Amino acid sequence: MYVKIIIEQYPDGFVACPVGLRRIVVAEGDTREGALADVKSAIDFHIETFGPSELNPDDDPVLDVFVAETSLAI
Repeated sequence: MYVKIIIEQYPDGFVACPVGLRRIVVAEGDTREGALADVKSAIDFHIETFGPSELNPDDDPVLDVFVAETSLAI
C-alpha cells in the first residue's frame, strides 16, 4: 500500500502529513528522511489504534496532491 506524504520544510526542521487518512497524522524530523520515518511510524500506530477503515477505501483513492497559494484579506 502506498500513501502520499506532504513534507514541509521550516527553519527548525521538517513536518510530514499523510494524505488520505480520515484523521490528521503529523510527524516531524530534523531532516526530510527523519520526518518521513516518523510519519511512517505514526501511520502504523494510527492504523493499529483506529483500524484500516481510517484509510481511504480502494474505490476512492487520492489520485494527486498539489500545493496552491491564495491571498487572504487580513
